[in-house]
Amino acid sequence: MSSSEKTRTPVTIYGQHYIITGTETSAHMRLVAELVDEKMREIRSVNPNLDTGKLAVLTAVNAVHEQIKLQERLEHLEQELSRLKE
Repeated sequence: MSSSEKTRTPVTIYGQHYIITGTETSAHMRLVAELVDEKMREIRSVNPNLDTGKLAVLTAVNAVHEQIKLQERLEHLEQELSRLKE
């Protein structure tokens, strides 16, 4: 598949069916959906009274937080690698 070719992948997230369209493989998009579903269920288990909208926002906030932490860790490791190469 070329990088511009779109794939349509049916997924279920938190009981809702979606068609995700993207240039990644179907396996990748299913994995993303699975991780979102898991995170939503994890947050719901701690906060059972959240409505779906708030649950979705908290899931997004958690995902972005994790992404920022990983980016910071990557930058730190890249700096450490550069330092060791000198």
